[in-house]
Amino acid sequence: MTLSQVQYQVMWTRLISVVEEQAQALVRTAFSTSVREAGDLSAGVYDAEGAMLAQAVTGTPGHVNAMADAVPHFIREIGRETMREGDVYLTNDPWMGTGHLHDITVVTPTFHKGALVGFFACTAHVVDIGGRGFGADGNSIYEEGLQLPIMRFADAGRVDQTLIRLIRANVREPDQLIGDLFALSTCNEIGQRRLVEMLTEFALPDLTEVAGFILGHSRDATLARIAALPQATATGHMRIDGYAAPVDLQVTVSFNGDHLLCDWTGTSGLDPKGINVPLVYTKAYACYALKCAIAPDIPNNAASLAPFSITAPADTIVNAVHPAPVALRHVIGHLVPDTIFAALDQLLPGVVPAEGAGCLCNFQLSLRPGAAAPAGARRSEVLTFNSGGAGARPALDGLSATAFPSGVMTMPVEATEHAGPIIVWRKELRPDSGGAGQFRGGLGQVMEVGARPGYRADFSAMFDRVDHPPRGRHGGADGAPTTVALDDGTRLHGKGRQPVPEGARVMLAFPGGAGYGDPAARDPAAVARDLALGYITADAARRSYGLTQPAIDAILHDAATPKG
Repeated sequence: MTLSQVQYQVMWTRLISVVEEQAQALVRTAFSTSVREAGDLSAGVYDAEGAMLAQAVTGTPGHVNAMADAVPHFIREIGRETMREGDVYLTNDPWMGTGHLHDITVVTPTFHKGALVGFFACTAHVVDIGGRGFGADGNSIYEEGLQLPIMRFADAGRVDQTLIRLIRANVREPDQLIGDLFALSTCNEIGQRRLVEMLTEFALPDLTEVAGFILGHSRDATLARIAALPQATATGHMRIDGYAAPVDLQVTVSFNGDHLLCDWTGTSGLDPKGINVPLVYTKAYACYALKCAIAPDIPNNAASLAPFSITAPADTIVNAVHPAPVALRHVIGHLVPDTIFAALDQLLPGVVPAEGAGCLCNFQLSLRPGAAAPAGARRSEVLTFNSGGAGARPALDGLSATAFPSGVMTMPVEATEHAGPIIVWRKELRPDSGGAGQFRGGLGQVMEVGARPGYRADFSAMFDRVDHPPRGRHGGADGAPTTVALDDGTRLHGKGRQPVPEGARVMLAFPGGAGYGDPAARDPAAVARDLALGYITADAARRSYGLTQPAIDAILHDAATPKG
């Protein structure tokens, strides 16, 4: 059957719709709040050779771009000749999946009329995988939890009950985790059904022709964008908190006519604790940063990612090899784009934003019943995802309380409190946290949290930007740093597991994005609006933007006056 260009485009769009339905099915059926509420997941469809053809809109670049490399590992380890209808495979191998043990990748082979035609894959972050628990405290991968090599979850439709029992015996939240595994498997099955329907509708025996169209057009479009760039090289650098000592990230970005190269030579070596990053995850966020700047409108697939070459010396913090601890690989990985943007700003002026919070402002509370706990109380693990502010853009303010580059959503207070015996006393935007500039950085948040009466808690911090806040660009001011303390003023570390006395609260202030451009050039109407809405205080209006007290009084009076 000869298909028209329009028909191919319809099927390409259909595949994107299929994987989005796949992702939404995972959101609706997952047990973990990190998936249901924050969208910390990915979903994709692959051809029979394991090349990613389409990804869901819902999900994170770290997951989907890392998962783009995962399916060939499954084909090699399982063996194409052994695959059967009803098979489901899984792994949480950080180097063959998406970077740490808390992400489980599930791959399902798809058959049409008895022939293997492709694969569906999905990934989700689970709340607990055993070991020390989610945090940076491990000294090797062996302390960070249960390792699941690439293996069968289901063999010809029969779930491996021995594997289920083994997992249950090694994790703190077995019902959540097993529920997530079945949700992952089921969302792939939904994708399979839709793909078979499409192949039947268009009378195609397999995905070969469609894959050729998708990959060919994506490759040509990406190469055309790269060819239009000036052949040049620049280096970007960022110093961040690290665990016990600062970490230097350094990247050299080269535009080379038919490919882009990011070389991380000069970056700090491995950290003794679990903030190291497997190269697959560094590659995921490096490719995302480059695509945002160079080709944001070209759909993500194997061919559009191929011209981006990411290299790093082994045993640097962005190319950790087994058995390095990697549980918090996202804390470093989410700062990869801002480091690349420091180089791209020299090559493509006026394109990239100022630095933002970067890494997610996550924490986990491990709660244990105390002497005064209610009857029936049990241990609980509560993981919550939160965001600082994004950096200001060349012509727009930064987004407040928005996770860039991950795109993961902030969890609602109600969902967090429903997950375990935790109280969120306060959660709101943080005034003055966005760096001043012609375009202001996005605001961070403040939070106040604690265990319910009768519970003791350990607080696992997963923050950065405490000592090294986001830096402004082209005259813009820095964003506010992260602060972490108890309500009695005791300062907590930005990373690591720390006890919280019973009855105490943890006081958190998440970083704001940095500003872009000279604050003196900011539109006075934008300054007045920020002041009226409480995004900046009167003191900041005077100090950063030069407003006089009479002008401030007039703006605040007008804001307080009922309208109409």
